[in-house]
Parts: sequence; structure tokens; C-alpha cells
Amino acid sequence: MKAKYPIGILGATGAVGQRYIQLLENHSWFEIVWLAASDRSCGKAYAEAARWRLDTPLPERIARMVVSPAEPPSVSSSAPRIIFSSVDAAIAREMEPRFANAGCAVISNSSAYRMAANVPLVIPEINADHLHLIEDQPSRRDSGGYMVTNPNCSTIGLVLALKPLEERFGMEQIFVTTLQAVSGAGYPGVPSMDILGNVIPYIASEEEKMEAETLKLLGRLESSIAGHSVTPLSARITAHCNRVAVQDGHMESVSVKLGNKLGRFVTREDILAAWAEFRPLAGKDLPSAPDQPIEWAAQPDRPQPRLDRNRGKGMAVTVGRLRPCGVLDWKFTVLSHNTIRGAAGATILNAELLASLGKLEPGRWSGEPAAAAATAHA
Repeated sequence: MKAKYPIGILGATGAVGQRYIQLLENHSWFEIVWLAASDRSCGKAYAEAARWRLDTPLPERIARMVVSPAEPPSVSSSAPRIIFSSVDAAIAREMEPRFANAGCAVISNSSAYRMAANVPLVIPEINADHLHLIEDQPSRRDSGGYMVTNPNCSTIGLVLALKPLEERFGMEQIFVTTLQAVSGAGYPGVPSMDILGNVIPYIASEEEKMEAETLKLLGRLESSIAGHSVTPLSARITAHCNRVAVQDGHMESVSVKLGNKLGRFVTREDILAAWAEFRPLAGKDLPSAPDQPIEWAAQPDRPQPRLDRNRGKGMAVTVGRLRPCGVLDWKFTVLSHNTIRGAAGATILNAELLASLGKLEPGRWSGEPAAAAATAHA
């Protein structure tokens, strides 16, 4: 690249905002130029506004940056045209369209618009073609801006494990029980007196998100004169979500009833081959993409959060414990790093995909000359 894309972060002081900063510190394509947060943080140096909670030092350049008001680009706002968003859903519902309408590419970890009909819900290795939905957003036509979302932290690991199986064999039923880390609740998250020595069998809206998002992600993009739409996968799915006393790493116990694409019963060897041979058409050459998005753990007691969550620098999912299911066909365990692959890393990977497709080029923005693309990023 001749120059890095300037990006801004909405919700920069929060847990996911801090992960953005950590993962982008030495990124080869993106450079943080703008940080925004709530009114109580505005005007402060980032080091003063945020209580840094990660295990690497806060970059000095970021520490000195002044936190800006969360306002779209205008005479009074220096926000760039590429925005990574990690604000609460209620705030995102009002704020993200304002940035898109102002001509920004809003690449979001928020749940507010994941299920909107014209907003792509994307995992690059799974459904990059769903990005065509961008072109049906009114803001894209009016200002060049648009919104793209990544899934819930528990959904991403599940769908990455399911996609090769659905693609090769078909998928009829999915039963998943999650054991989710406390970091998924943000900071300070779940009080220690509630979670230590305990399991909490309820995470608000989590089960509904997993069920709906999984079927949209594995769904089929349809095109017509009227535009694009996604037909969800027709499988049946049920989710049970639990919070456990683990810092990072969501574990999921999954049972599936497969389809009949092979015309015969699917064997253990068939499933292992599907995972091992999965080669996504999109996303494999992006800076944050893992070499192998699905890694197999052969040991009988793996995967485990402490030992396996950082595979592929936290961007790979690990599958293990594949065995016959007495109710459906097969059952197995999935593990993913919830704040990297399941949150900040997912947003960054989506941004890399958009950049690789030319959808972050200056010439695509309203009010900027098309010739600008000629001198933009290679």
C-alpha cells in the first residue's frame, strides 16, 4: 500500500474499542486518526479517559490523542470516512445511520442492524457475497456511506465450524449449548460474587441472536430487479447460552443433523475432511485472516480456552471431540476467542475485505472526485 486508510473508532474507551487499538497498532492497511466516546470522555487525552485493561501497553501515540465527540464528518467534526463502531445497540441504532448518511463506511460490532434486510452480516470466509446488500442502502446512493456488521461473539465460532459441513453435506438441525467467557459482557461485566464458583444460565438476547444470525449467515443471497436479499438457511436451530468463570474464550457443545447431499450416511472421516479441506474463496489473503480458519484438536480433552483460544493469533476457531450423537447425527466442541475473532478482529477483517474489494476507496465517497481513486491505496 502507498498509504494507510485513516480510520476512526466509535466507543473507543470500551472493551472492544481497546481491542481495536491493540490489534491496529501495527496494522499494515489502517491507521487510527480519530477516537470518539461518550460525553464524559470528550476533550480528555485517551490515557485519561480510558482505563486500559489489556495485556499489552497502551500505544503512546494513542495515549496522547484527544477523545472527540461522536459526531459524523462536518465542518465541526474531524471524523474520517471509515468508522469502526463498538457502541451499545441502543446508541448504535441512532448513531450508526447518521455516520452512514454522512458518507461514512460504518463497520460495526454492534447488534443494532445485524438483522436488517439491507445490511450485510458478514464473516469473510463464509458469506462475502452478502456485501452486495450495501448497494441497496439509501445512504449508499445518497452519500456513498453504508453499514456492514459482524455477528455476535458466540455466533462466529459456531458458523465457522458449521459452514464446511453445510456446504458439503447440507444441514437440517443444529443444537448448541455455549459456555461463554466473562469478557463477553464487557468491563466491568459480571460481578465477581455472581460468577466465581458459579454458572449463570442466562445471557440477555444471546440465544435469539445466535439462532437468527446463524441462519442469515448461512443463507443464500438472492438478486432481482428490485435488489438483493438473503434467504436464511432452512435448518432448525436451538441455542442454550451460559456465562462461566473463564476470562476469554467461548466454548460451544454442538450437535447437528446433516443433510443428504452425499446420498449416504456422513462418516467421521467425511467431517474431518470437510474441516481440513475448507478453503474459503474470500478473506484468505487478508492481513488478519488466519492461515487455517478451522483447526482440529485431536486430543480427547481439547479444545480448552486457556490452551487453544489464541490459535491463529486469536482468529482461528478450534474444533474437537467429534463423536456420534444419540439424538442427531454428530456432536463436537467449538472454541473461539470471543473478543478477537468474536468482536474487534471480526470488524477489522470485514474492513480488510471491503478494502480488498475497492469499497473503501476515496473515489466512492460522495463529494470527492472520482479521480481521487487513481492515487488511492493500491
